[in-house]
Amino acid sequence: MKRKLISLLLLSALLLVTLTGCGASAGANSQPAAGKKVVLNEVAHSIFYAPMYVAIEEGYFEEEGIDLELVTGFGADKTMTAVLSGEADIGFMGSEASIYTYLGGTTDPVINFAQLTQRAGNFLVSREPVDDFSWEMLKGTDVLGGRAGGMPEMVFEYILKKHNIDPATDVTIDQSIDFGSTAAAFSGGQGDFTVVKDNLLLP
Repeated sequence: MKRKLISLLLLSALLLVTLTGCGASAGANSQPAAGKKVVLNEVAHSIFYAPMYVAIEEGYFEEEGIDLELVTGFGADKTMTAVLSGEADIGFMGSEASIYTYLGGTTDPVINFAQLTQRAGNFLVSREPVDDFSWEMLKGTDVLGGRAGGMPEMVFEYILKKHNIDPATDVTIDQSIDFGSTAAAFSGGQGDFTVVKDNLLLP
């Protein structure tokens, strides 16, 4: 039966736990326990995760015996905290969060088990209309980049360097505002440019 990729990935992760104690008598037609509760914390409500939303609406998780609860963390740090504290079983976030946690010396590091996206769904937004944009325009401006060390900020700095712009000297990047709040801060008058995510496209 047809299944969305994301449903299968989550089911595989669940089976690693539920099949640990299974004996040899489990038949080929065995089904997961009905109503197995799984809490999934997404870093943002994003169009990137559209296949998952479709899977939820179409009942694919229910068909596999998964009672999925979807929670939005509004930031990789908050999503990671939910996973580490046991409030969430799985977190959707950038891989940098698990790296930071590991380097921080956690005794039970989280495991990245699937790549869900291949591109950053970020947009650079200007306060003033720009008819013919070039990256050189960013020199000497103030940009709201998001949380220091977060994936949106790191991707933005990577792009700047590819266009021979030094993030440390050529542009002033405000990293004091978490990524979920940059759009509101920009609307309030802060910054000449801001980096926003595709989650602004969803209600």
